[in-house]
Amino acid sequence: MITEKAVDYASIQELYDGKCFCPKVNSKNGEANEETLFSYHQKGNIVWAEYMGGEVVRGNLIGTVDDDGTLNFYYHHINQNHEVRIGKCHSVAHYGADGKLELHEEWQWLNADKSSGSSVLIEK
Repeated sequence: MITEKAVDYASIQELYDGKCFCPKVNSKNGEANEETLFSYHQKGNIVWAEYMGGEVVRGNLIGTVDDDGTLNFYYHHINQNHEVRIGKCHSVAHYGADGKLELHEEWQWLNADKSSGSSVLIEK
């Protein structure tokens, strides 16, 4: 059972800006791991991030933030095998029991095997 509290949606305009996240859990077919760091930026309802570490040499994501804090974005990165991977993700924000922001994600690769997975990222 996940203990969580709701995100304060009154401050959605700046919810993600300047936040850093790393994976707490990820599906086996995902390439991000506990060594991957995501650095988020936000302006209005536009969100973007740079990420790297672990299997990811360099990556970027870009998308939108809904009024309820939900993220919808596309991502691409180069992995350690020098393959370009692209995908899409739907992320819902929650505060965990420790008070840190968590992103509960459902994602899908848009190239290679086109498989799907889920992740939980936690605020650093």
